[in-house]
Amino acid sequence: QVQLVESGGGLVQPGGSLRLSCAASGSTFSSYTLGWFRQAPGKEREFVGYITWSGGTTYYSDSVKGRFTISRDNAKNTVYLQMNSLAPEDTAVYYCAAAKSGRTGYRYTYAYDYWGQGTQVTVSS
Repeated sequence: QVQLVESGGGLVQPGGSLRLSCAASGSTFSSYTLGWFRQAPGKEREFVGYITWSGGTTYYSDSVKGRFTISRDNAKNTVYLQMNSLAPEDTAVYYCAAAKSGRTGYRYTYAYDYWGQGTQVTVSS
């Protein structure tokens, strides 16, 4: 069992930056692949990116590639989402999720076993 708690969301102007954190507790955090997803009002949950258990592999959606960076600190049981050059279309509730390593399909919600409660990110002037 893994419990995930996101933090760091808020209101930011276009072009600004935010760093989200996802703190994990419970089972062995370092053995999970961690993903970030987001959901805007009236839309389906959308894949943002993931990082493997070792941190050696990251993968991003085309919509955030080059602007967002995922990192993890297994000693702190925390994964981060650094978001730069934010735009209004990045406005959404952002969720972190944990999936047991060794699977495929980490771009899809079905691959994940545990989810956080989400944190709101609003990009507006």
